[in-house]
Amino acid sequence: MPITPPSLRPHDRVAIVSTARKVSAEEMAAAVDILRGWQLEVVLGESTTAVHHQFAGDDELRRRDLQQQLDAPDIRAIFCARGGYGTTRIIDQLDFTGFVQHPKWIAGFSDITALHCHLLKMGYESIHGVMPFIFNQAGGEESLESLHRALFGEALTYAVAPHPLNRPGTDSGELIGGNLTLLQNLTGTASDCPTAGRILFVEDVAEYLMNIDRMMVHLDRTGKLQNLAGLVVGHFTDSQDNAVPFGQTAYEIIATYANKYGFPVAYGFPVGHEPQNMALICGRPARLTVSSQGTELSYC
Repeated sequence: MPITPPSLRPHDRVAIVSTARKVSAEEMAAAVDILRGWQLEVVLGESTTAVHHQFAGDDELRRRDLQQQLDAPDIRAIFCARGGYGTTRIIDQLDFTGFVQHPKWIAGFSDITALHCHLLKMGYESIHGVMPFIFNQAGGEESLESLHRALFGEALTYAVAPHPLNRPGTDSGELIGGNLTLLQNLTGTASDCPTAGRILFVEDVAEYLMNIDRMMVHLDRTGKLQNLAGLVVGHFTDSQDNAVPFGQTAYEIIATYANKYGFPVAYGFPVGHEPQNMALICGRPARLTVSSQGTELSYC
């Protein structure tokens, strides 16, 4: 079973770094105010003020910044400032020796899926949740509260309305997942995680429907769907289409492949690139129940 980092307590030191896209001073100032409101001491990494084209500094700066926080025994959590692209460019150059000696929470989503999978492959839990650059987004208050609850060791249970594509059933397994594009891109790398016996959750943003189908084909062909304990489908925001329509929605595409198997499937889960992006603890054993009344996801 994956190792759970210690829950946060008031006056703990936490760090914000950007492993991918650049961020603004205004975004970080708002995030720091919120974290201080949680009674945390905040350290801003060098990458939160650096710029290298679209990145928060070049690869070496971002790697060095994250490495420093991984190594620091007094840093109890690392918040990845935002996603975009860039984490996979540095992940193989990281040394997790200090992290293993002093495990800490790492939180983020989107491009940070790479870190979540890498940590789970190592045997550690992490938190898929809202990131500092949108901590104060309108409509995201509940998502931010769920992140707070996850970090401070409070109970999390989610109830979601029924969806017509849902497949009923109940099963348990460790949670794994995140951004579909990243999950597909990690296949065959050092960050690739087995999915058998686990509950997989997926989400994505601004992807062409044809690409979503291509990625689902890839996951299916590589056996990632075959022995799942369950599938949780989050937001597929701003999906794109070609001049000649693909002919299916993102959810219908996913159902085409999920329906080949017998595990429970829940659509419309509030996770992904929208204000409703509830915190999920990657690696934590969970129970998924899908019925005509809706979906419940709770930790075992």
